[in-house]
Amino acid sequence: MKGVSWTEPDGLWGRNEALWRNPAQVAGLWDGAGSIDPRLLEFYVSGKWWDTLESAEITLIVSREYEHSLIALGTDGKGNGRVTRWPIPHPSGLAVDRQACRLYVASTRNPNQIFEFLPARGRQERKEAKWRGTGGDKSLVPVGSRFFPGCLYIHDIALIGRELHANSVGNNSVIRLGNDGRFEHVWWPRCIETGSEPSLGINYLQLNSIAAGNSINESFFSASSERISSRRPGHRNFPVKGRGVIFSGKTGEPVARGLTRPHSARLHRGRLWVDNSGYGEMGFIDDGKFEAVVRLNGWTRGLCFHEDIAFLGTSKVIPRFGQYAPGLDIESSICGIHMVDVRSGEIIGSLIWPHGNQVFSIEWLPAGCVSGFPLPGNGRTRKVEIEELFYNFRT
Repeated sequence: MKGVSWTEPDGLWGRNEALWRNPAQVAGLWDGAGSIDPRLLEFYVSGKWWDTLESAEITLIVSREYEHSLIALGTDGKGNGRVTRWPIPHPSGLAVDRQACRLYVASTRNPNQIFEFLPARGRQERKEAKWRGTGGDKSLVPVGSRFFPGCLYIHDIALIGRELHANSVGNNSVIRLGNDGRFEHVWWPRCIETGSEPSLGINYLQLNSIAAGNSINESFFSASSERISSRRPGHRNFPVKGRGVIFSGKTGEPVARGLTRPHSARLHRGRLWVDNSGYGEMGFIDDGKFEAVVRLNGWTRGLCFHEDIAFLGTSKVIPRFGQYAPGLDIESSICGIHMVDVRSGEIIGSLIWPHGNQVFSIEWLPAGCVSGFPLPGNGRTRKVEIEELFYNFRT
């Protein structure tokens, strides 16, 4: 064809030959994975943030959904902070198998995906490529991805009875995830049983988090409403103030009411905890009522525990959803992670991303087996090291 060069480096063949050379793009199946605005990664800390992480010997994993990034926060064993990241499309729920040091991540775009990560534990010996790094550095690398229909609208994920489950917000149900893209509805609240079959065809309730027990019957699930209505989540007039509930896995009925956009329900030491997001609160359920332990300046979402410390996320309030946060000052809401002493409500330390936006989920893995992700947390690429890591890693 006249005017098209197939052989010059900047010709048609040359341009295509150069595509998909970045391991982050290949692993995430996303050509935009190689770059990020570094302002989104700027942060500052306060209080005993790094000292607490160091003494706890953990690595925090954070999903920042609209920044399309997983962030790992840990230390180098000498009290110095270590921030790393990995790009995937719209990460939401996280689940961990701490014994196996395995991380599961929900990616809530169309189609939905479940990524699996394991730490690199060394390198294969290769004659053509001498490793110039430090060997196995315990970075989490992706080892698998499963695709599911986008209409599931997966939010939170959790291991229940050693099997991976998810909230299917789009179906008002909890599903058990297969290894081959198949899934099974295993639970739904009684309120959607309006006919011969449950109403699974559209999102009515914003059923969005899992407090995972040893079985479905021992688990609990949060939702923004306990009844089907013509006004649905996403509508500007969807009522939220005091309408949120926690459902019992055993009965399918609410065990707590009066919440406003609850999220991140969790069981810890026999107590049911939850974020009351619309008021920037985190607390526990006592005799069917929410008792706040702490109130923060942001949309509370993302919660995990390590002994007496809660790691709690706050997000900015998305302006078009301002009506869902009646207890917050939208303009001053912040994006960050906070360490809270659950006995006193004291804030031990915080890490704030001033240009960040949304935190979805937080989990931790032992620092002895996981150091973080392959990419540095400042937006740089470390091109040679990343290419070498993905060429011959072992897990």
